[in-house]
Amino acid sequence: MITLEDFKKIDIAVGKILSAEKVPETDKLLKLSVDLGEATPRTIVSGISLYFPDCSVLVGKKCMFVANLEPRMIRGIESQGMILAVSTEDGKFSLLEPNNEIPAGARAK
Repeated sequence: MITLEDFKKIDIAVGKILSAEKVPETDKLLKLSVDLGEATPRTIVSGISLYFPDCSVLVGKKCMFVANLEPRMIRGIESQGMILAVSTEDGKFSLLEPNNEIPAGARAK
């Protein structure tokens, strides 16, 4: 269990996926370029490739991201956040998506 104060530390933001490409020599990883309403897009590496055989379907999609996660090197690429998704034991999967009226960069309150 975490406290409400701990939860408030998480910066959850709407991001618009600008590009998506498979990370070479991996089965699960995608490299995303994401507009979080900042001066420059962020690179985010995520293990969601198996759910998106044609990763181009992600381009233009708005999803929820953790924006203040410490950057981490994954296969030589600096990942600067985390996309939020849910899955079930029987293989169902969904990205967390805001309605279309919410702009990139909007923050959870």
